[in-house]
Amino acid sequence: MIKMDKKHNICAKCNSRMKQVKVKIQDAKTPVISYQCSACGNFKFEDKSMTNAISEIKEKETILQIKQKIIKLSHNRLGMYINRDVARALDLKGGEEVFVSVPDKKHVVISFG
Repeated sequence: MIKMDKKHNICAKCNSRMKQVKVKIQDAKTPVISYQCSACGNFKFEDKSMTNAISEIKEKETILQIKQKIIKLSHNRLGMYINRDVARALDLKGGEEVFVSVPDKKHVVISFG
């Protein structure tokens, strides 16, 4: 628990005593320290705990990555289905044109519009 110092202890709006409260932030394990005034409703988040929560949330963010199979279409043509989650994330619709480039033997880059 963080010790309250004078700058967090008094409300800047009404000069009332502020109470320290731990607040749960979505997608962060560690709660954030908030200083709340019961008299006027003013509140302030403690910088260090908020920074830690933001770091935890960013660590959980990952690029959508799935395993796909290459399928044989006909003759010498190959294809790949685009998973609905990928299509939704990219807002793709059937019939749209894309630009395909091959920078090396391990990567394919698809650009949209």
